Amino acid sequence: MENTIVGLKDIVVDFDGETVLNGLSLDIHDKEFVTLLGPSGCGKTTTLRVIGGFIEPKSGNVFFDGKEITGLPAYKRQVNTVFQKYALFPHLNVYENVAFGLRLRRVEEKELKTRVLEMLEMVGLRGFERRDTTTLSGGQQQRVAIARALVNHPRVLLLDEPLGALDLKLRKEMQTELKRIQKDTNITFIYVTHDQEEALTMSDTVVVMHGGYIQQIGTPVDIYNEPQNAFVADFIGESNILSGVMERDFCVEFAGQQFACVDKGFAPRELVDVVVRPEDVQVVPAIQGQLSGVVKSVIFKGVHYEIIVEQAGFEWKIHSTQSQQPGEFVGMNIGPDEIHIMHRMGEAAR
Repeated sequence: MENTIVGLKDIVVDFDGETVLNGLSLDIHDKEFVTLLGPSGCGKTTTLRVIGGFIEPKSGNVFFDGKEITGLPAYKRQVNTVFQKYALFPHLNVYENVAFGLRLRRVEEKELKTRVLEMLEMVGLRGFERRDTTTLSGGQQQRVAIARALVNHPRVLLLDEPLGALDLKLRKEMQTELKRIQKDTNITFIYVTHDQEEALTMSDTVVVMHGGYIQQIGTPVDIYNEPQNAFVADFIGESNILSGVMERDFCVEFAGQQFACVDKGFAPRELVDVVVRPEDVQVVPAIQGQLSGVVKSVIFKGVHYEIIVEQAGFEWKIHSTQSQQPGEFVGMNIGPDEIHIMHRMGEAAR
């Protein structure tokens, strides 16, 4: 695409003979909020560091605005990074921390002051100019780090789990703030996290990674509603994942029953993975259910009850606004639209 700002092609990175990125290719588009999401060790931070110029890949190419920059050092790239440890300068106040990069570039004092104050306004810290950074809260330090990174007007901002050190309430506030800042500045944000909710909340595009490979790229809605494999389904939100057999187009067998579904194009009698989200299972009287089982446990989660129902040796996880009694015999119904079929994955990828 012509608005690709960062392109990675066939990137291979290994550390001590262990492959961390295995031929990874990815296009990131201008003015987009992209999140690299995956468990620890999946290669997401390594990908970020390749883009930033902190790691040179063993093979493959890095492009910026269509020009190859694979060997270009970090300081020559139009990219800035915000780390989880904010790396603020303790001997400088808030104003001088934000101004630091501009002073290195010998920006004229009048323009420097305008840009620093604009950035502090944007991150909600106007009036904090003379404050010692060591007296700031974690969230305020985070904002200083973001202002310092953005004041240089980078084309791309890299964020490596920057909210990891904050408490839950502050993290949720900062998620909203980061999304607003990205929209206001029109800068491409590339964000690394292992937090699924964070990725779904903030991103235009989510890149799900596992084992040095990209598993799926899509909008948060696509990733959640149409996972391409069992790993993505299990990692993004909670799921019931069962082995099944695709009888024919629009008909799948799992849990000992045949169900209508909306999927087609599989081989006859192909072994498949079947994904059903907990909120998509309807609890009904046992006699009315496509499936029936015994309630093992009920936990109140605030907005819903989490109900575990055992059926033929499989424990179904169900989210419902209606409670049930442990030991009760209940039915379960699943509509065709709520059944997601995917090609069977190898165990190693799970």
